[in-house]
Amino acid sequence: MAADKVGPMAPLWAIATSDGKPMAEPPRWALARDTVRHAGEAVAAVIAQTQAQAQDAAELLQVDYEPLPAVTGGRAAMGKGVPQLHEVAPGNVCFRFARGDPAAVQKAFEGAAHVVKLDLANNRLIGAAIEPRAVLADGGTGKLTLYASTQVPHHIRRTVTEQLGLPQTAIRLVAPDVGGGFGYKGKHYPEETIIAWAALRLRRPVKWVATRSECFLSDYQGRGHQTLCELALDAEGNFLALWVDTVANIGAYVSTFGAGIPSAIYSALLAGVYRTPAIAVQSTGVFTNTVPTDAYRGAGRPEACLVLERLADEAARVLGVDRAEIRRRNLVPADAMPYKTPIGPTYDCGNFPKVLSRLLEIAGYKGFASRQSAAARAGQRRGFGIACYVESSGVAPSRMAAALGARVGFFEAATIRVQQDGSVQALLGTHNHGQGHATTFAQIIASRLGVPMASVEIIEGDTDQVPYGSGTFGSRSIAVGGSALDVAARKVIEKAKMIAAHLLEASAGDIAFAGGEFSVAGTDRKVTWREVANAAHRPSSYPDIELGLQDSAVYDPSSFAWSNGAHACEVEVDCDTGTIRVDGYWGVDDVGTVINPMIVHGQIQGGIAQGLGQAMLERCFYDASGQLLSGSFMDYAVPRAKDMPGIVSELDESQPCTHNPLGAKGCGEAGAIGAPAAIVGAVLDALRPLGVNDIEVPLTPERVWQAICTARLSARPSSPRK
Repeated sequence: MAADKVGPMAPLWAIATSDGKPMAEPPRWALARDTVRHAGEAVAAVIAQTQAQAQDAAELLQVDYEPLPAVTGGRAAMGKGVPQLHEVAPGNVCFRFARGDPAAVQKAFEGAAHVVKLDLANNRLIGAAIEPRAVLADGGTGKLTLYASTQVPHHIRRTVTEQLGLPQTAIRLVAPDVGGGFGYKGKHYPEETIIAWAALRLRRPVKWVATRSECFLSDYQGRGHQTLCELALDAEGNFLALWVDTVANIGAYVSTFGAGIPSAIYSALLAGVYRTPAIAVQSTGVFTNTVPTDAYRGAGRPEACLVLERLADEAARVLGVDRAEIRRRNLVPADAMPYKTPIGPTYDCGNFPKVLSRLLEIAGYKGFASRQSAAARAGQRRGFGIACYVESSGVAPSRMAAALGARVGFFEAATIRVQQDGSVQALLGTHNHGQGHATTFAQIIASRLGVPMASVEIIEGDTDQVPYGSGTFGSRSIAVGGSALDVAARKVIEKAKMIAAHLLEASAGDIAFAGGEFSVAGTDRKVTWREVANAAHRPSSYPDIELGLQDSAVYDPSSFAWSNGAHACEVEVDCDTGTIRVDGYWGVDDVGTVINPMIVHGQIQGGIAQGLGQAMLERCFYDASGQLLSGSFMDYAVPRAKDMPGIVSELDESQPCTHNPLGAKGCGEAGAIGAPAAIVGAVLDALRPLGVNDIEVPLTPERVWQAICTARLSARPSSPRK
């Protein structure tokens, strides 16, 4: 590969450090050169006729390793005398990112009546989708066709062609069903380049499918934060200032968006739903001898939510105020919208007090005290947790993302082609991997064009059919992709009106369109959608208009679409075993205009399952030598059906997004954002009477039991010395 001048893997987001210098960006090769920096980094590729032959041959390889010392913890990596991963990153620091007003925060803390502090860990996670990653390349026809289980076909085509020194037209990338993505399949991996290069060299198809062990060792991981945070309050419990200092363990290399998530994206969410006049954030990205981290469902939003909601609970405990009440006092009111946060972003709409009030109503919060007392009489501990969140949907407007270091745009493209019989093809740059695009996008077209959903075909995931797109991640499919589709539909309707006007011998300005029919305003003269579509393909019917009926649109949002919501759960803890049972879970989510409620509820429930996994079960763990100890499902627990509670989910559509044509906001990450904070808050509420105020996540039975035992020992009176 070196002889063929295959280039290094370049991240698509580069953060400027707080001193204005570029972040440390060490080269990363598809196959390691000279030094291996994490367990699971590929050093060789074996190509054979069958998978069994390749595996047998791989076992014959002997690699001459010289063992090196390792460092796997984020804070530890910045210590004195620890191993240095890259010469270009002294102290193992990739970037230091700062946002907010430190002077205002300092002043507020000096005059505060109360200050609460926490030291939080946000556990590193493994994606563990149903299907492992896979790549197939066919280079025997002159133009390489690359099949990849990716969420972002156009981004992968760009990065692979750049590494191979080819024009983008030299590769067609097809992304079929991927068996779950969760963000980590929306990033560039070494295997995509290796397989493409091998197919071009051999002039024949080459296929690679990851084993589950390879997935644990090499798939990008998520989270991995260690955070010191402080909240200042006045005597009445009003938030005055927030200070956050986060160390993000980004792994051995900077991955595709790995630098942008714990810095630009995470920091933008730290105002949350609350009026906090002054905020200052520092985020430090640190290299360690672990798999690189990148997007995993939520990507910065769950981390920010956990910080804010844990601080809110701690403030309520210290001040002796009800946890719901401390939140009510500090919510941004609906009449303050649009609301510019002190950390930068502006929320265009939202009614946070209404959402929280409805949540407490459906969760039966008023009756919780009696349920808690009844559980205590039965020898159990019952707790109630609340989490309020905001979600920045769509990632960002391209210009805003570029200002923060993004090297790609985040617009979306859509093309609508109307056939002669009135049926419709819609081609989008988004990608479906479980979100129900074939249904939701067809609903948008059916509602705009008045055609049956069965006559709509949705095409995604093929760079030869779709000119460009950014893919699916960051809850952007409907808010951005759907908006592009809506704009394209409106363009098609305008051309169709010109054709209908010709058929009806009227002015285009007098043509109205509704319910799949074009009519002359004020008359009963009309033609159907099918008649217009048929005429569009018969040039004799309208000699002055271009043949056919199709159009395209590229939509770049003017701002984030700000989803928000409030989640709650009720748990019971068995103090003898540390076992947690989640008895109920409730959520009220404002995701703007809802196209398909069933799909939205499914998205929210899936996110809750993953959030429950983070809170109670999942932990990616490396030992001091850099070996992965959670390398299989025997060691890494994901939620099962029996772990899930009944979920009550409501949608609030009263606050549609004000700046996209659909009024839509994102929903794909809502559950994963709210669930960890709600569940952790509920468990700590249950154990607080015992003196347990903090447990590091995940809240496994062992950790919960140890915390209970430690609290009981601390509470025992000491024996007098004889």
